[in-house]
Amino acid sequence: MRVELDGNPPIYSLDTVEVIGGDGPHHRHAYPTPDTPAVERFQDGSVPTVYPPDSDHSSDLEKSNGNWKEHPNADVEEVLYDDNADGREKVLETAEDFAQRLISLDDDPTMPIHTFRMWFTGLGLAVFASVLGMLFQFRPQVLTVSPLFLQLIAYMIGRVFEFTIPGPGSKYHTGSAFWNWLNPGPFNLKEHVAVQIMSNTASVAATACFVFASDDLFYNITINPGNAIFTLLASQLIGYGFAGMFRSFLVYPTVMLYPQNLIYVNLFDVLHRSKGEMLQGKRLRFFWYVTAAVFVYEWFPEYIAPLLGSFNIVCLAARNSDWVSYIFGGAEANEGMGLLGFGVDWANITSRPFYYPLSTQISNYVGWAINYALLPAIFAANVWKSKNFPFISQNLFFENGTIYNQNLILNADLSLNKTALEIYGQPWQSGSTVIYNLGINLSIGATIVHIALWHGRDIYDAIKREPIDDVHYKMMGVYKEVPTWWYAAITLGAFVTAMVCCYTEKSGLPWWALIVALVFAILILPFYGAMYAISAVQLVVTNLFQILGAALVPGSSQANMYFELYSSQAVLQASSMLSDLKLGQYTKLPPRSTFSVQMAGTVVGALLNYVIMQQVISNQREILLSNEGTRVWSGQQVQSYNANAVLWGALGKEIYGPKGPYFIVPLGLVIGLALPVIPWLLYKKYRWSWLPLVNTAVLAYNIGDLAGGTNGYINTWMAIGLTSHFYIRRYRAGWFRKYNYLLGAAVDGGSQIFVFIFSFALGGAGGSGVLFPFWALNPDGNADYCKVTGQEAS
Repeated sequence: MRVELDGNPPIYSLDTVEVIGGDGPHHRHAYPTPDTPAVERFQDGSVPTVYPPDSDHSSDLEKSNGNWKEHPNADVEEVLYDDNADGREKVLETAEDFAQRLISLDDDPTMPIHTFRMWFTGLGLAVFASVLGMLFQFRPQVLTVSPLFLQLIAYMIGRVFEFTIPGPGSKYHTGSAFWNWLNPGPFNLKEHVAVQIMSNTASVAATACFVFASDDLFYNITINPGNAIFTLLASQLIGYGFAGMFRSFLVYPTVMLYPQNLIYVNLFDVLHRSKGEMLQGKRLRFFWYVTAAVFVYEWFPEYIAPLLGSFNIVCLAARNSDWVSYIFGGAEANEGMGLLGFGVDWANITSRPFYYPLSTQISNYVGWAINYALLPAIFAANVWKSKNFPFISQNLFFENGTIYNQNLILNADLSLNKTALEIYGQPWQSGSTVIYNLGINLSIGATIVHIALWHGRDIYDAIKREPIDDVHYKMMGVYKEVPTWWYAAITLGAFVTAMVCCYTEKSGLPWWALIVALVFAILILPFYGAMYAISAVQLVVTNLFQILGAALVPGSSQANMYFELYSSQAVLQASSMLSDLKLGQYTKLPPRSTFSVQMAGTVVGALLNYVIMQQVISNQREILLSNEGTRVWSGQQVQSYNANAVLWGALGKEIYGPKGPYFIVPLGLVIGLALPVIPWLLYKKYRWSWLPLVNTAVLAYNIGDLAGGTNGYINTWMAIGLTSHFYIRRYRAGWFRKYNYLLGAAVDGGSQIFVFIFSFALGGAGGSGVLFPFWALNPDGNADYCKVTGQEAS
């Protein structure tokens, strides 16, 4: 199909019963063809349309010799049926199924994006999200700013703009060019996506702030504000540059699904597409009803009746046993592992069981099962002197179980004082923390081999296939792509800035070590990014780079922090940016628009993170240095970050070396390399159909996952995940396609709105908290009635 510029360009309509699927055996998605009747309905949502560009439209559209380029849909299968011969809908199995049948193939290249309200709302929410994201890092219970929460708030603000400011669609419309600029019409999907990406990019607390906070709090080192801001930007933008250079195979191919984005895309569709259609209206009502119900319900497990969030009959039967608390308790942070517990608290469950692939969920369950057996065994056998310390704790201890003071063994330049170490002794960790770190290292090694063995051929074929065989990527062909040299220039500029800052800040990190950090980040990113895209699990790679930093620059916690900052942060930032690029591809947001809002969110987030961190440290220094903190403020995140830097940087050889007590932890990197080989060889020999469901990287990651936080909801999480992705997906395929991901968005949206309102109204984020009176479902002690052992939140 070729669209010429001669005369008035036609408007092509998608021949479909509904935007995302339909009822009955004959519903389908069809691409526009010249025979499709033109229906001129602009942005009213009643009929999804694809508008060929005309001479007045966006510069993002490509033009060649006076004629518009061939529409990418021309090379795509015209009709995609999603039902079996017997009329029953096919089960979603492959990445192609999810990408083509769950996500709309509808696009309007003329839709306005860079409007005043998009930038006003996007920058406003970016400021809000970055401030809130950093404040939450200094809370006793660390919270994150949910993308679903930002998505809903952005929609509400956009709709307010649409209806209250005079403009097309507003009852106050005057026809004035000024008001039309402020409000060009209905708040559209692409504006909404741009706001979402911008604010979500700004919401993640920058790792560099933990470096600055550690220096300030524990070593009385105050970084020059200029250096601090440049370090923040450099550490963030290096990852951004990496993301752009790896997008050809970590974003474009269909196999790189990013399942978490299916939640957001389904919500965008139900909020913006074909609202006049009966089924779409039904889905929209379903979303709002569930969101409202979850918001109301969350007041009970989170405030009025916490027992609902973690009920365990074993705790009720044996209230005075430490071991029962360790194994079955799970209502409070660090209480226990939550075995046989059952609780419905959506703030803890989240939407993950609705979008995690079945292979990820099965691997989670196996990892947790090993965790249930391993932690009690380690503690009972007193491995690593575990009985001297709490069953679950993240602190460092003297051998007698008291809290360790790392300043006693460090020189003024933060290097190790070996004489002091001999006097005071080495720090010790709880057995649960050791297992947690071991699991992370096993998962790092397993990730590399798992991706190579199980997905290497698919990724290789996707890279070599020209053109890339992805329907959404093909539809993006009408927009100008971001040149690779833009990303390369960002990477180079950020690298030079980082190199200068390393010396002006006296980081202790030599120039060659910075280069090694970035080289290893580039090497690990393809495997880490692919694992995230396929499994939806963003694994932790911090330990790998702390080990490398300790080996390259031994004896310096300061150098270790900066080595980890520029390597681990680059990988984490790149993977998050890649996910956003995929979201842009799914929603047909022009690449250059995605680029601009990501950059804006990154810069705004970095600047506001630094300002808020400085304010909190200045006003709450003593509280942040204390072990207990208060109900409002806590320094646990910074303390933990600093403790890890001391362990790996200053004490790496003594603690994790061949003669150290925790040598098994770095050895886990090597052991992890072998884990995927066994199931892969068994599958090659016996072709057991269940073996591809075993993701050894995710399994290994979860063998220490219960070593912290609240765990009383785990069994509920498992039940929901199996119901969603095993039973409903297989036996209620139509309902799964239309409502599963929307249900995940609703429970996340309702719980996150509750968390925000509760945190500032009663939870203490805005001042002093208000406790609910004790009663049967809100006991004085652990909410599940397990014995209070004294280790909770230690």
